[in-house]
Amino acid sequence: MRYFLDTEFSERGHEHPIELISIGIVAEDGREFYAVAADGWSTDRCNDWVKANVLPQLPDPRPISTAILPRVELAQSVRSFIDFPRGPGKNQKPEFWGYFGDYDWVVFCQLFGTMMDLPKGWPMYCNDVKQLCVALGDPKLPPQAGGVHNALSDARHIRTMYHSLDIFVKERLLR
Repeated sequence: MRYFLDTEFSERGHEHPIELISIGIVAEDGREFYAVAADGWSTDRCNDWVKANVLPQLPDPRPISTAILPRVELAQSVRSFIDFPRGPGKNQKPEFWGYFGDYDWVVFCQLFGTMMDLPKGWPMYCNDVKQLCVALGDPKLPPQAGGVHNALSDARHIRTMYHSLDIFVKERLLR
């Protein structure tokens, strides 16, 4: 099953680690996952761009929301979400897709430790919609209507872009 993922993170260059702030995942079957990391990052360590574009879109921590989870619980919740579809024919390896997703993939893997610590059967790579787009001749992708820099809204849009490229390929094959 395909999973379209996006993260919001703070990064300040080579002297500081990339810090996960939030994650959004949209499954091809329509299920959605969104959470904010309760630990491992601080507004004090966020750069000005993150403060202006990402932090205002996070849910209000008052009252305590189930969308705000300690990283250990966040990793367990992500694993449960990805491993959910069980039953006959549903044990296929997950297929992950991002958009300019290199940093997203790094912070995603770090939820579980290192890339080597990813759950058994999960790939050690994330496909990239932008790379697919370029390989197809760089057709125009649909614009995002709103919610830019919100991990769940962005994950939804990644799914939309992927499906637009799928339609593009099918239409080219029919010509």
